[in-house]
Amino acid sequence: MQAQLIKPNPAEEYFFDEGCFILELSNSASDPDLSIARATVKPGVTTASHRLRATVERYVILSGTGNVEIGDAPPQAVAVGDVVIIPAGCPQCITNTGSDDLVFLALCTPRFLKENYLG
Repeated sequence: MQAQLIKPNPAEEYFFDEGCFILELSNSASDPDLSIARATVKPGVTTASHRLRATVERYVILSGTGNVEIGDAPPQAVAVGDVVIIPAGCPQCITNTGSDDLVFLALCTPRFLKENYLG
């Protein structure tokens, strides 16, 4: 890996079928150990339950409020500054319970690969 500065292009944000908008901030074969994406969930929306095979995911809540569901645990409230750790293979979804967008960073180790997404 070489040192680099990545400047994401906001125009590359896309709607993911799971129910949220995604902007890939860093996801490259040249840095296979980690990917970073910004996810935006609109008010009242719950993302589809899904799992990531062989990938640990972490959410860092940047703005908004919501409830996260991980595995068999009851929903837990999340707000700005909270960090959610989701083990590989664990079912997960998040609901925006507020009136503003719920925005968080999704950090995946190793990096996110579509073939590891199980919807």
